[in-house]
Amino acid sequence: MEDTIYGLKRTHKCAQLGIENVGEKVTVMGWAQKRRDLGGVIFVDLRDISGILQIVFNNEYNEEIFKKAESIRNEYVLAVEGEVVKRSEDTVNPKIKTGEIEIAVREIRILSQSETPPVYIEQDTEVNEATRLKYRYLDLRRPDMQKNLILRHNVAKIVRDYFDGNGFLELETPMLTKSTPEGARDYLVPSRVHPGKFYALPQSPQLFKQLLMVSGYDRYFQLVKCFRDEDLRADRQPEFTQIDLEMSFVDVDDVLSVNEGLIKTIFNEILGIELDTPFRRITYMEAMSRYGSDKPDTRFGLELVNVSDIVEKSGFKVFAQAVKNGGSVRAINAKGCGKSFSRREIDGLADFVKIYGAKGMAWILVDENELKSPITKFFTEVEMDSLLKRLDAEPGDLLCFIADKNSVVFDSLGNLRLELARKLDLIGNNKFDILWVTEFPLLEYSEDEKRWVAKHHPFTSPMDEDIQYIGDDPGRVRAKAYDIIINGVEIGGGSIRIHRKDLQAKMFELLGFSDEQAWERFGFLLEAFKYGTPPHGGFAYGFDRLIMLLAGKSSIRDVIAFPKVQNASCPMTGAPDIVESKQLKELHIKTIE
Repeated sequence: MEDTIYGLKRTHKCAQLGIENVGEKVTVMGWAQKRRDLGGVIFVDLRDISGILQIVFNNEYNEEIFKKAESIRNEYVLAVEGEVVKRSEDTVNPKIKTGEIEIAVREIRILSQSETPPVYIEQDTEVNEATRLKYRYLDLRRPDMQKNLILRHNVAKIVRDYFDGNGFLELETPMLTKSTPEGARDYLVPSRVHPGKFYALPQSPQLFKQLLMVSGYDRYFQLVKCFRDEDLRADRQPEFTQIDLEMSFVDVDDVLSVNEGLIKTIFNEILGIELDTPFRRITYMEAMSRYGSDKPDTRFGLELVNVSDIVEKSGFKVFAQAVKNGGSVRAINAKGCGKSFSRREIDGLADFVKIYGAKGMAWILVDENELKSPITKFFTEVEMDSLLKRLDAEPGDLLCFIADKNSVVFDSLGNLRLELARKLDLIGNNKFDILWVTEFPLLEYSEDEKRWVAKHHPFTSPMDEDIQYIGDDPGRVRAKAYDIIINGVEIGGGSIRIHRKDLQAKMFELLGFSDEQAWERFGFLLEAFKYGTPPHGGFAYGFDRLIMLLAGKSSIRDVIAFPKVQNASCPMTGAPDIVESKQLKELHIKTIE
């Protein structure tokens, strides 16, 4: 006997029905989106995950059924049986897939009643995000949220099919592992059977996927949860999903080629966009010099221009001193902004760059017959002519200058160009700009720790031609590391790994690890490397970020079913929460009051 719900069995989802089904007896189930009572006739928009279908109750046909329909309110769960009928021409609704038909109801079951929802179950609701997240199970009923999660499913399926077709094996790695230094704080899990000891939730499967290469599995991938205890923002969550992969016997071009094929396939199948490959590549140094960022949005211009050589001996001490101290002076020509920006708006830009460490912003407004600026008096005519020529300045332009150490200059101007692009509406939302950033620095010097730290991680391989500089000039060494950038968002990154024991030992030495410390933290990997390690490299995507871009959203919270908020808490469940003292005692833990 077939399973039924109160005597009815669903035959179709709402939006599966169309004009071709007219005359058929069907049963549909879903939520009441809207009810309209016209006296002797009641119309209800019935909604399920496939879409909306209009159902009709007529008092003349069955008075008992009609009375039931009178009790229907928004979000009641209904099962209805009836006949598919064609709508009259004047009532056709072209906005919905089922707009040519409706169901003349012959039987109804009210499966569940609903109180008035605290959030509107409709497309693109204006309800604030805190309320949406508290009642996430209601928010997820909305068509745009369901569309996002269906997109997420479809992309995951494409990813699995693509890697399967390219010889990769999907292999799982542990969720409970050893704490190793990887940049962010670990989420720790106390062990009941090993008092005083802790597991760590993985920040990534990095060490395990390298071990899989040592184990001879050649090509691995995984859609995997990762955990980092760090401050959140729109594109970060304490638990997030990666598309993780590793390959043996490869170089940089091999890894990039496989990943270009994946992105090309996803964009073609999801968005119908045919991408040209290979993608454009720029080095880290070029990205920083031209855009002030290692994840540049190149859909618009406003590139940085280095004017240090012109101003290093000028009478403007702010500029000259920055160059003398090893920094630089760089500028952006905001084309045409001199005509449209008020003095208050220019001062606002100066305040904006202070967020990123700049002490201020010098500016020159190029007018038809004069230069307006408090700094022009400090430059000779030759210096000023050289500046205007270098910056391709024309009447109506606004020239914005930052002078400081390079890190501040890049961060300030890199963010200023994005702010200017927003104000000037230069960013086309319907365009996708994809590029690789390559040749990252292997190391960067931490002023706080007074030592070199890995830019990527301790197992990243240096460029072959730069190995000679590791001992004497480590800041000069470039890495075989690469990031993929889409519309100014870092979607993923990876590197070729170190597989030589001597080079790995040198890397640990540079990072300040003694042999004992290296073996204490990474001993299981180093032990494995004794027994024949193939050259290997890999990549990891922020899956949530990728879905966010494909969905046209600005926050990954919109593409995750149950995300956390800014303080890493869940408004819906109340996590994190206190636990019973008995549980803490079993784990040998005492809390500090």
